[in-house]
Amino acid sequence: TLAGDIDAATARPLMEKYFGDIDAGPPLTHREAWVPQLETTTREIMFDRVPQARLYRHWAIPGRTTHDGALLQLAADVLGGGKTSILYQRLVEKEQLATRVSASVETHQLSSTFDIVATLAPGANIDEVNDIINEEVKKFLRQGPNKDDLARSVTGTNAGFIRGLEQVGGFGGKATILSEGMLYANDPGFYTNTWLGWINDASSSSVRKAAEQWLNQGYFQLDVMPYPEYQANGGGADRSKLPEVGAMPALEFPEIQRAKLKNGIPVVLAERHTIPVVQVSTLFDAGFAADAGGTLGLSGFSMAMMDEGTKDSSGVELARKAETLGASIGTGSSLDTSSVALSALKNNLSESVALYADIIRNPAFRSEDLERERKILLARIQQEKAQPVASALRLLPPLMYGEGHAYGIPLTGSGTEDSVKAIQRDDMENFHGQWIRPSNATIFVAGDTTMDEILPVLNRYLGNWKDSRIARPAKEIGPVNLPQESVLYVVDKPGSPQSMIVGGHVVPSTGDEDYLLFESMNEIFGGAFTARLNMNLREDKSWAYGAYTFSQNAKGQRPWLIYAPVQTDKTVASIKEILRELAEYQGDAPARAEELEKIINNNVNSLPGQFETASAVLGAMRNNHVFERPDNYVTQLPAAYNNLDLNEIHSTARSELHPDQLTWVIVGDRAQFENGLNELGFDQIRYIDADGNVLE
Repeated sequence: TLAGDIDAATARPLMEKYFGDIDAGPPLTHREAWVPQLETTTREIMFDRVPQARLYRHWAIPGRTTHDGALLQLAADVLGGGKTSILYQRLVEKEQLATRVSASVETHQLSSTFDIVATLAPGANIDEVNDIINEEVKKFLRQGPNKDDLARSVTGTNAGFIRGLEQVGGFGGKATILSEGMLYANDPGFYTNTWLGWINDASSSSVRKAAEQWLNQGYFQLDVMPYPEYQANGGGADRSKLPEVGAMPALEFPEIQRAKLKNGIPVVLAERHTIPVVQVSTLFDAGFAADAGGTLGLSGFSMAMMDEGTKDSSGVELARKAETLGASIGTGSSLDTSSVALSALKNNLSESVALYADIIRNPAFRSEDLERERKILLARIQQEKAQPVASALRLLPPLMYGEGHAYGIPLTGSGTEDSVKAIQRDDMENFHGQWIRPSNATIFVAGDTTMDEILPVLNRYLGNWKDSRIARPAKEIGPVNLPQESVLYVVDKPGSPQSMIVGGHVVPSTGDEDYLLFESMNEIFGGAFTARLNMNLREDKSWAYGAYTFSQNAKGQRPWLIYAPVQTDKTVASIKEILRELAEYQGDAPARAEELEKIINNNVNSLPGQFETASAVLGAMRNNHVFERPDNYVTQLPAAYNNLDLNEIHSTARSELHPDQLTWVIVGDRAQFENGLNELGFDQIRYIDADGNVLE
């Protein structure tokens, strides 16, 4: 828009010269309106450092180019547009509850807001002010503006508009009015012709109807209140030192009870009568390790399919029945085991166990469900290969355990794309017959029940379950020798902002008699936030968000892993630091007495809080079963921790950690760190893709 001492004949060539050669660009689609319909009123309170309280109320109304929008501007002016307005006269002049009040419309294209703002007088009650506003707005919606008030508002609107036209530019000048009319209404004369016509043709009835339609809806109100005056009391704690820690609570773990179903399935029970919920978990000796020598991913895929439908119910029907009962049923696999879990309300226990048993005994493995879930699993595998952590966990176990070992599979348990594509319904039926069977099951129960209550229910739905005649294969989890040399595998991920460093070798089983000794030794080195490795790479050098060492539970030799996601340019330096820390931990800087004491205190003092839920108790029972521990293993832990010996920690670090026999995987931008890899002294460096295929 051009406005001023110029004519079109002069202006057009100039506009074509300076703007006509700019490409128009693609056509755009614009929303014409979007007014939210609030069904309820929302009122919130905030506190601020202000001298008086203030009330803000907002309605959503039609946008700036609508007839109702124009009429509502007149309504706002009558309600709170100045000293003669309804709200000002009532709240400021008559009641003297407010020092200022206004009503206005903030115009926008898609929708506008109708706003009332009131600043309270000192000592005024905001609820009283709110009630008066409600009263006056309701009266306005019933009666509308009187003729005198409306006439004053129309005249004032015309006067402001006319005065604005005196200017060429500015807010409200000729150029602005023409531009806004064209921009918002596709008509440069919109405001002077249409909009002003709506204003001048307005009647008390038309304004009331517009207000009634839009101000009868819900609104948002914010009450801003001054901070209350508080004063601290005298005295208080001595904050120059920490409070003395009193006696810690004793560890309590329920007594374990045992029985068998009619078909021989063992039942292990821990009573926990805190809430009326019963947790049930049926454990099968299967897991990801059952895939080795067969089809990778079959265990996890088959277990995931079990609650997608039974012979009599679809997956949706099963979910609906569970929701009706307030029950939660889940299926899944870990490295050594597969399980089906139930959380049931006690008053619906029998019906919930019936549904649970149907899922265990009668999975349908329907083709249409299989194909749907296959797509989901394939997408998950692709995501794992794209994520550095998951990618490393897929690649490292096969390299550590070698071909043929039950643990020489992707640790995620999802299998490979080729193996998942090959899985058919018959494979799942065969897996179910081989592994999900009474002779391979143990049922664990924890919660608000007794053996006399739960055993008949379990017998009713699982006691007549007959064993499969399909032979169950053995899982090869025999001992694995450490490699004779250190090998580094690199997975190139161009553009990655960090490198994922994972190194590992096998260590004794979770069921090993020195398990607690190894875990405590590891916790000092890298198993806790305050461990040496994290304090070095995160807190001291700021190269990593976190760096840890941990081990995966396993019946056979378990993987001990070093995990360090570091900034890319510190990849080589970080591995040097990890190796240096390991060498010092085994040599000149072994674990210190205060480090062991911290680990002991933390683990012993946290034990009482670890078993407050039935689920936690059930988890401990399952672990004791899998790793062949006594039923009272948990209650023995405080004494076992307190008996840890510093010299045994040193000896374990020297005998069980083998820095020169680690297998390493780095997932990151190869170009950023490749030149420095030879400095690390690895016996071999190999480059592989996300599937583990050697590239060079």
